[in-house]
Amino acid sequence: MPVLPELAQIQFEGFNRFVHERLLEELENFPKIEDTDKEVEFRPIGERYQLTQPSVGERDAAYQCVTYSSDPYVPVQLTRSEDGVVQEEDVRPGSIPWMNSKGTFIINGVARVSVNQILRSPGIYYNRESDQKGVSAYTSTVISDRGGRFKPEMDRKEKIWVRISKKKKISISILLVAMGLSKKDILKNVRYPKIFPNMLKKQGGAVESSEDAIAELYKHPYSATDADISFSESIFKELQKRFSQHRCELGRIGRRNLNIKLTLDVPEAEHFLLPQDISAAADHSIEISYGIGNLDDIDHLKNRRVRSVADSPQEQLKLALNRLENSIRQNLSRAVRRKRAITPRGLVTPAPVIATFKEFSGSHPLSQFLDQTNPLSEMVHKRRLSSVGPGGLTRRTASFQARDIHFSHYGRICPIETSEGMNAGLISSLAIQAEISNSGSLQSPYLKMSESSEKEQLIDSSPTEDDCYRIATENSLISQWRTREKELIPVRYQQEFLSVLWEQVDFRSIHPLHYFSIGASLIPFIEHNDANCALTGSTMQRQAVPLVNPERCFVGTGLESQVASDSGSVVVSGREGQIRYIDGDTIELSSIDEATGSDAVLRVISNELKIYERSNGNTCIHQKSTVLAGELPKRGEVIADGAATARGESAPGRNIPVAYMPWEGYNFEDAVLISERPIYEDISTSFHIERHEVEVCVTNQGPEKVTKQIPQLDSHTLRHLDDNGLVESGSWVEAGDALVGKPTPQEGADSSRAPEGRLLQATSGIQLVNARESCLKVPIGGRGRVTDVRWVYPEDDTSNDSEVIHIYILQKRKIQVGDKIAGRHGNKGIVSKVLPRQDMPHLQDGTPVDMILSPLGVPSRMNVGQIFECLLGLAGEFSETHYRIVPFDERYEREASRKLVFSEPCRASASTRNPWLFEPDHPGKSRLIDGRTGDPFAQPITTGKAYMMKLIHQVDDKIHARSSGPYALVTQQPLKGRSRRGGQRVGEMEVRALEGFGVSYTSQEMLTTKSDHIQARYKVPSAIMTGKPVYKTNTVPESFRLLVRELRCMGLNLEHNFIIEEDLERESENI
Repeated sequence: MPVLPELAQIQFEGFNRFVHERLLEELENFPKIEDTDKEVEFRPIGERYQLTQPSVGERDAAYQCVTYSSDPYVPVQLTRSEDGVVQEEDVRPGSIPWMNSKGTFIINGVARVSVNQILRSPGIYYNRESDQKGVSAYTSTVISDRGGRFKPEMDRKEKIWVRISKKKKISISILLVAMGLSKKDILKNVRYPKIFPNMLKKQGGAVESSEDAIAELYKHPYSATDADISFSESIFKELQKRFSQHRCELGRIGRRNLNIKLTLDVPEAEHFLLPQDISAAADHSIEISYGIGNLDDIDHLKNRRVRSVADSPQEQLKLALNRLENSIRQNLSRAVRRKRAITPRGLVTPAPVIATFKEFSGSHPLSQFLDQTNPLSEMVHKRRLSSVGPGGLTRRTASFQARDIHFSHYGRICPIETSEGMNAGLISSLAIQAEISNSGSLQSPYLKMSESSEKEQLIDSSPTEDDCYRIATENSLISQWRTREKELIPVRYQQEFLSVLWEQVDFRSIHPLHYFSIGASLIPFIEHNDANCALTGSTMQRQAVPLVNPERCFVGTGLESQVASDSGSVVVSGREGQIRYIDGDTIELSSIDEATGSDAVLRVISNELKIYERSNGNTCIHQKSTVLAGELPKRGEVIADGAATARGESAPGRNIPVAYMPWEGYNFEDAVLISERPIYEDISTSFHIERHEVEVCVTNQGPEKVTKQIPQLDSHTLRHLDDNGLVESGSWVEAGDALVGKPTPQEGADSSRAPEGRLLQATSGIQLVNARESCLKVPIGGRGRVTDVRWVYPEDDTSNDSEVIHIYILQKRKIQVGDKIAGRHGNKGIVSKVLPRQDMPHLQDGTPVDMILSPLGVPSRMNVGQIFECLLGLAGEFSETHYRIVPFDERYEREASRKLVFSEPCRASASTRNPWLFEPDHPGKSRLIDGRTGDPFAQPITTGKAYMMKLIHQVDDKIHARSSGPYALVTQQPLKGRSRRGGQRVGEMEVRALEGFGVSYTSQEMLTTKSDHIQARYKVPSAIMTGKPVYKTNTVPESFRLLVRELRCMGLNLEHNFIIEEDLERESENI
């Protein structure tokens, strides 16, 4: 199997381009700044900038909850015109978030990732559109890199217009004249001087001067046509510059695309739209109308570009430097006006740059909270591709064509893995070998076929180049060992699938999983599953929680080790050497450093392990050594496993003995029946770490303090606090126990004014405490072991008035009824019942199965791959073999998967002398024995070893009950939500259930005014707040009015009266 590129390479390459290219580009574009009298000049020297190492380490930044960032220093020259003195200093314009070794950013101690965004590439695109009457017209759209877009179009009367907004279009001649061309220049620049003037004559309304054209360009579409607009030459130049630079900035990529499309030779340094671009666009529109040329497919990847990690920070840096420029200009003019001493460092304040990047990291849609449920979810998040966001599509308006799979996605975007719901097709994943070029194009590697040389050349192909060559699919891998004479090879050529001879093949794929993402590539026998089940399986793998005792899968695809190593979850030896020392926190490796010359130096490399750290998904990150002292690991060898890894491979689950059979209805509708063994032997047990925090600040009544002396609480609640008022690390805490003792001061007169305060003071002379209890307590369901207590000081708190205390509690969760489990083929379910081991069905050797799955979930969902995995896993257990199956093995021979799945149990049956492993009468099935009666079941049953995972959707996080709790202040109803200890909402279905039991008084107490009763919604809250009786409505809600009108539409007239009972008299009112 060929070696795949590093999966997180896209993140590292993008940030490397930003640091070495884009950062320098923006600093060089920073203008020189002068005051109004031009007495002082401020000029930065961007090419001499330097970046410092982050002041804190990666782990320290996460521990201290600070940002892992680097400070750039730029030399600045300050020149005074009076004496010509030049003062040069290195200034710090701000801080830039720095990428860590795992390809993520640490912002305030939280791991975040910058997601790649795919957008329409700037340039011009031609299309054919139809209006409401069905009349078609050729249109072109000019998409700019920064700014808006406008559309040159040709109607059926052969008139060329330019639509600059939805409601306004102008003649193309007006736009060209406004950009500075005369009529003679227009005729010189066009390619068809005989056709173009005739089109202009049909339009009429030509303008004579550039001033009139600018006035027509900026005229509101509803303004008077006879209005006389006049302005000076400076205003005219400013308007012309504003239109070209703010509406038509193509950028470097847009200029390149425009030159290629319109065959222009404009330098790529020219980033703005020029008049010759408009003329060439009009010429191409004429050619399209006469059938010369092709229309563009906007969904083709050659018309799209990726905004990578290099582009998003560059845009934020440009915005930050613009704000910094305004700040420096204001500081300079203020200092000159007040005649103060001026220094470069005194003019530059890092606040604009820091605030811009902080805003980007915290609220930008492309800077996302890293999914750290397991190493696979972290890796998939780094390779995610989003079509939504600033400048992209929206979830509600995106068309089906924009969401659908395109033929140009082959080898670049995975056709399987995408989000579900409204984001379907908009959030996708990169293929395992896809790369992003410097221009933002998605590239796919291929092997170039050569007749003269046996060594094939590896090249990166762009989507534009794919249409020009015959590219063989992965089925051509077989041709390396078969004869090539007169063999037809399936190829892709110009959006079609053909069969050609081997000599006619230009390129071929290099891997059977060439077009799948990393999530889908981990599913064995994926070719035997329905695409929807493969999507569900790849999603479920990202939701698997790391188990206490993970296990390698018996059946895999061979990419498990690379996922574990590239995610950074495991510890890899950086050098070849000998293990010197090992404990729970550190692995020391002694290695000989030969780079110092003739004398070899013995170096000791210390690898610190992560011990019970919390992830973003509240799962446990824990590393443990896999080597012993004295061993000699080689470079690149795994020396410590991490979360959800085993022996250097990704291991999110366990190999579980399963049986596909119904059992007393407990596995109805995908429910799963399990035995007690996964509970008692901690097979499906996981660790979860919750973080609880409390802020200690200075109030108006005085500063808060942390202490153990809390008079309002009893000693049992405070039993785990030390003398400083903090919970002791290692304590086992239950719900309601105090974690941090914190009294909040309050005004003394408040307690004495209360009736109980006056009574105690008058009778016993006791003065109440002038502080209320605001301790941090363990919430309901938060019991566990305290692993760490941290003091955190916010970075933006310059006055040091507040401190934050973080308490970390570890929970050990065993599998139980209500937890969600799943396989890798979309076979998911909820645990419905836990049976004793002796009652479970067992194999003929006496081994009880641990899970019973529903057999009806296989044929309807067409995910037969789970059956193949189950049978092959059983053979692997008895033969002590781990299989790594490359998908699409049918390229070798017909029914290759079926033959493998049957041959391996047959071989294991013969080698282990267990004939029941493979029974020729019913291959793949065996007789199971009922554990309750000891009798065999009537029919043979499919049994085997399936790789099952425990998902993050656990019943402990969802179940909620309430006997008493908080109420809303206005309505006095229970609050909503589990986090607020809320109550149950009585909806329409609950009301119908209560009515069915005839509980009229209970319904009367629980029900309130309907939400669609407009009049009562305003009167009821006001009556409650003022203490008046609740308003009794004498009108009907809107839903009843809608029912009446729907009945009238059907020809049924409903007469209704409103009955009011008062003093046993009935009064009827017509409404």
